[in-house]
This record gives sequence, C-alpha cells and structure tokens, in this order.
Amino acid sequence: MTIQTTHVPAIQPHNERAASVWSSGGRDYEEIIRGVYDGIDATVAALAPLPGERILDVATGTGITARACARRGAHVTGIDIAAGLLDAARGLSDGLAIDYRLGDAEALPVADAGFDAVVSTFGVMFVSRPEAAADELARACRPGGRLALATWTPDGSIAEMFAVMRPYMAAPPAVSPFDWGRPERLRQLLGDAFDLTIRVETSHYVETGGEAAWNTFVTGYGPTRTLAASLDDERRAALKRDFVAFHERYREGQGIHVPRTFVLTLGTRR
Repeated sequence: MTIQTTHVPAIQPHNERAASVWSSGGRDYEEIIRGVYDGIDATVAALAPLPGERILDVATGTGITARACARRGAHVTGIDIAAGLLDAARGLSDGLAIDYRLGDAEALPVADAGFDAVVSTFGVMFVSRPEAAADELARACRPGGRLALATWTPDGSIAEMFAVMRPYMAAPPAVSPFDWGRPERLRQLLGDAFDLTIRVETSHYVETGGEAAWNTFVTGYGPTRTLAASLDDERRAALKRDFVAFHERYREGQGIHVPRTFVLTLGTRR
C-alpha cells in the first residue's frame, strides 16, 4: 500500500478559496445538515456499515455521516477541506472515535485500498476536478469494498436554489456540481472502477418559512454566506428577496415543505 507523498499540500492551491468558503459556516453548518437528515439516514442505511469496518467519509462537513457510521461500530475517517467545519465536527462527535483530517478530495491523504467502504453525502459533488476526485474514491476503496454517494439532481429544488443565487455571483462555477446527479455522468466517472446501482430518492426540508430558510443559509451555508457578504446593501436585499420568495413557493399551512430529489449511488469496487 502507498500513501500520498508528504509534499502534496493538504489543500491544493486551486481549492483554497473553496476551502475558505465552506469553512465560513463553522458550527452553524450543522443547521444546514438538519435539513438533510433523512437523505443522510437513507444513504447510511444503504451503505450498511458493520462493526469494525474501516469507513472513509469524504467531504465530511460537520461529521453527521461519520457519526452515523461510527455509532454502528465502524472505524471512521472523515476528511474535508474546511477547517472550520472539521473543528465543529470534532466538538459534535460525542466521544466517538472518529479520525478527522484536513484534506482535499482530489488528493486524499489516505493509503491505497485502505477502506472497506467510502461514502460522501452531498459533499464530493462540489469538487472542482471531478475526474480526480472520482479516481481518489476508487483508490481509497479496497477491491470488493463499497461506495455510497448522495448527490443532488440537476432538475431538483437545490439546483433551483443555486439558480436563484447565480445572477448575484461574479462568476458561476466552471464545473456544475449537479453533473454528479446525472446517472450517465456518474457512470462515466465511476463505472470503470465500480459496479454501480443508481436510484433517485427524495429528502424533505421542513422550515417555518422562507425568512427562516434565509437566516439559516446566510449564517451556516458557506456559498450563500460568502455570496451575501460580497454584495452591497441593495443587491444583498435583492438576493434575500429572491431567496425567500423561492422557498415560499413551497408553503404548506404554517411552514414550508421543500422536496429535494437526490441520486443515491451504490457501488462495489472491482
């Protein structure tokens, strides 16, 4: 087995800005994760971690998926580019033995074939170089090991939410994260290394209203927080107006209920 050489930086230079953006949410990112608990639960259930298994959680964020695997008795390593999220993850781990590491999904600081299973929930899809990240997922997983990914669909409400923010961005991402929600793209990225099963599931975001959604995202979600902070008062108010109005489209009685479709990809390493 080989390990990434020490001269490789924890975060590659082209990902330093992304690391800063995601890190800005800190512990408040956990409130974002509250809105996707059901999707994470479905992914972990499908992965079915076993006691003693070595599990790698890529783009672990505040560690909710890592914690769910560890509570099933697995030995978990959680990796993320965002130091602020990792600090929160360590504080939220309730004594669970999880090895949290600062690292880049495009150059994981782990041994070849070092894990029985690799998982990422709504995380690895945001990398800037998908082919590199896909190769790393395969490299880290032992032959016969398992893969589980949860990724947002390109035609779902999360993609629509990003479309609301896009007109206010100086430069939209060069690579769409929602390509990871296209089965044909997933097969292109991962099909040579894994036997894949792909299906569409739905997560449900329930909140008191659009205003509450705005407050949650502008505080804890790095992309929204950073975008809002970059705008002058007038454009920030306009972004808030559009963001709130988007979520109010999903009002049901005393609150909002936003269905969020995602792709659940399960794989077995060849």
